[in-house]
Amino acid sequence: MPKHELDEIDYRILHHLQNDGRISNTELAEKVALSPSPCLRRVKSLEDEGIIERYVAIVNPKQIGLPVNVVINVSLQSQEQSQLQIFQQRIAECEEVMECYLMTGGSDYMLRVVVPDLEHFQHFLVEKLTRIPGISNIQSSFALKQLIYRTELPIKQQ
Repeated sequence: MPKHELDEIDYRILHHLQNDGRISNTELAEKVALSPSPCLRRVKSLEDEGIIERYVAIVNPKQIGLPVNVVINVSLQSQEQSQLQIFQQRIAECEEVMECYLMTGGSDYMLRVVVPDLEHFQHFLVEKLTRIPGISNIQSSFALKQLIYRTELPIKQQ
């Protein structure tokens, strides 16, 4: 929950920045109907509050040779805190892991992994994932086609 209430202008600023992180302050100010100085102050405030965490470029994985997307469900032998910490530390070292979630339900973790091909996935699985102690089960699913990929959060404007 944000430390301060977001108003309509904050929501518009977030909308535009989520769609174009390289927009100039002048152009952003124009789009949200502010002058540049107050717009910059609001953006700085959103950054200081941690609402805006960082700015990134979204790279097309296929264009750089990473077309294979794999969703992996991992179950551990135990859900003791030490076991969870070991897994989380080790999985954070794997550059192929794009997302990792601690889950409820049938598995303890869900990972999204990108690799160039099946050979690289096999290497990831055998040389990295299965070497993490305490894993009892791994289930992998290959994405055949990406239907939706959003980076803009569905924030509500009041």
